[in-house]
Amino acid sequence: MSEQLSVTLQDTVLDHFLRSAQQTPEAVAVVFDQTRLTYRELDAAANALAARLWAAGVRSGGLVGVHMGRSAELVVAVLGILRAGAAYLPLDPSYPTERIAFIAADAAAPVMVTRYGEESPLPGKVVTVDLAELLRTPDLPPPQENGDLAYVIYTSGSTGQPKGVEIGHRALANLIGSFSAELGASPADRWLGLTSLSFDIAALEIFLPLTSGGRLVMAPDTAVRDGRALARMIRDQAVTHVQATPSSWRLLVPELGGEPTLVALCGGEPLPVPLAKEIRVRVRRLLNVYGPTETTVWSTVDDLPADPDTVTIGRPIANTDLYVLDESLAAVPAGSPGELFIGGAGLAAGYHNQPELTATRFVSNPYGPGRIYRTGDLARIRADGRLDFLGRLDDQVKIRGHRIELGEIEARLLSHPTVAEAAVAAVGEEDPQLVGYVVAAAGSTVDSAVLSDHLSRSLPAVMVPNAYVWLGSLPLTPNGKLDRSALPAPPRTRDVEAAPAYTGVAAQVQEVWCEVLRIDDIGPNEDLFDLGGHSLTMTKIIARLRSRLGVEVPLDVFFDTPTISGVVAAVVGLQQEMAE
Repeated sequence: MSEQLSVTLQDTVLDHFLRSAQQTPEAVAVVFDQTRLTYRELDAAANALAARLWAAGVRSGGLVGVHMGRSAELVVAVLGILRAGAAYLPLDPSYPTERIAFIAADAAAPVMVTRYGEESPLPGKVVTVDLAELLRTPDLPPPQENGDLAYVIYTSGSTGQPKGVEIGHRALANLIGSFSAELGASPADRWLGLTSLSFDIAALEIFLPLTSGGRLVMAPDTAVRDGRALARMIRDQAVTHVQATPSSWRLLVPELGGEPTLVALCGGEPLPVPLAKEIRVRVRRLLNVYGPTETTVWSTVDDLPADPDTVTIGRPIANTDLYVLDESLAAVPAGSPGELFIGGAGLAAGYHNQPELTATRFVSNPYGPGRIYRTGDLARIRADGRLDFLGRLDDQVKIRGHRIELGEIEARLLSHPTVAEAAVAAVGEEDPQLVGYVVAAAGSTVDSAVLSDHLSRSLPAVMVPNAYVWLGSLPLTPNGKLDRSALPAPPRTRDVEAAPAYTGVAAQVQEVWCEVLRIDDIGPNEDLFDLGGHSLTMTKIIARLRSRLGVEVPLDVFFDTPTISGVVAAVVGLQQEMAE
């Protein structure tokens, strides 16, 4: 199945941005905190940065690292790199230095861009983005023509190291053009910049408004896990479009009333029908989107009706071909499951400096010209032409929207001298948690804290298991492979203290903890993190306490005193302050 809409691919997203800057130079392009940049200012700053990059040795087709969080400077950096003819390489500041160093070295990025006042985590050439200085620079002609690549983004790799996916300008232009047509993009649009640049869906949030004369409202890093702060920003800034994973929508939905002008996009994880209903009743439109990084962010879209009774991944976007095939690459009948293959204009150039892996995943198209990407996703075509997503064919999982290869975590566990064998699994449906299964090396004692610290040196926090299970040996299939289905559920090994008869505020706090953590009995001094809690857990607890008790418990409380007793003390203190 394919879709061939009228989307211009000759022009790049940079061309479309420059056209917007020429047509509406004084319109506001980017808002971040107290900073507001017009299209004229954004264009001038990006152009000045491009000249600095050229002077630093950047050339057409090169790669430039971007090490900064959401900010107005981030937008300047991305546009400036493209203006210099190079491609941007996201380097998330929240990642461990070891991981950032590997990506920068593997990509061979000679220059890194940082925000003014922030230090680079690595040695080498650094160009800082100082808005005030860039805006004082006399206008200069762009230094060179665009290269073929727009960005290279690194994803989790099954071999134990992340791999870079090369996305070209044509593929990015197809994505933006397709969604511009799907959404009827206009200068009145205001998009929330919610996503880290290292998560490829950020490209849609940045480029769609800026190529249609709209406005990009960047959310500060401190707000992205705070549903109430995001809802306030949506209303205060009159945001019209929000893209988020189901995990983030669960934070935001309780804080939204009816938002008749809001268009919601949801992707990165399967969207459950109950959550789809909760979102849809609050917004003007809800689009469920699907796509792997290798086919440029999103490849399909389903515009959900007012009261959806089912959620599919929909139909292909413009200039995109979808095939549901069996192991011999023969098409399966409609209604039958098969592996989903994707071809068309959104296809990545391949994996950076990995021709063998590229040849394995990007195979010759038996039904037309060019290549198709083997997604590893199981799907089926419905009678109405829409696609059902049925899960994975391999060990890849999604945790809070992040694509994670379990093999990468397992490889890092095996690099620790106390570990002889290791496996990792995602446990749970709505909010899956990673569990590490470990066989200790002979004569060794394995400690959870030591393993977590070891992993944290090279893996993002989302890839560090929440719990560990010690086994004498890993379960195997008859052919000697790991039998993931036979891995035991993580037992509750904690010693539950004698819980008091909770009353008053304590009873309500304890009830919220039990609901969020899905645990029946929690003692007053049990540690939230020992119970499997994380940042998303904390924000859910904060939202429910606000709704029931009318107080806003600061996030710091959960780090300082991550127990029911500690939170109760904070709630009582806040209530006393309100009463005075």
